[in-house]
Amino acid sequence: MAEKLAPEKRHSFIHNGQKVFEWDQTLEEVNIYINLPPNVHSKQFYCKIQSRHVELGIKRNPPYLNHELTCPVKTDSSFWTLEDGIMHITLQKRDKGQTWASPIQGQGQLDPYSTDLEQKRLMLQRFQEENPGFDFSKAQFSGNCPDPRTFMGGIHSD
Repeated sequence: MAEKLAPEKRHSFIHNGQKVFEWDQTLEEVNIYINLPPNVHSKQFYCKIQSRHVELGIKRNPPYLNHELTCPVKTDSSFWTLEDGIMHITLQKRDKGQTWASPIQGQGQLDPYSTDLEQKRLMLQRFQEENPGFDFSKAQFSGNCPDPRTFMGGIHSD
């Protein structure tokens, strides 16, 4: 049932008419997807993930991205992979349940309506995780959605 509450689509960050990356999020992680240029060997790509910063690109070239992250991440459980011409970066949120308006600070922020929809979806993911016998996939909020991190005592760790 939890997969019913997975992100329905990825958000796109467009700059000067070009797609820079796509991204989505769950309660625990933010995923960034970057289309790689053709004819560059996979060993030429790099990605450095720090607590509040990400840098990636092709070795011996200026970085493609070199930005502060919106929120801190757990570096020991964040990673990146290359597959089918896409770099997939998985950032483990330090604060589980926090709604990110964008992975990159000050770049490609979701509008308030989209941010609210993300927060509602994450709250339903939290309910599903805490109550596995129930199906929250068709549940809806009317009005403002509470913060998934703090609602009713906050998220409980295993």
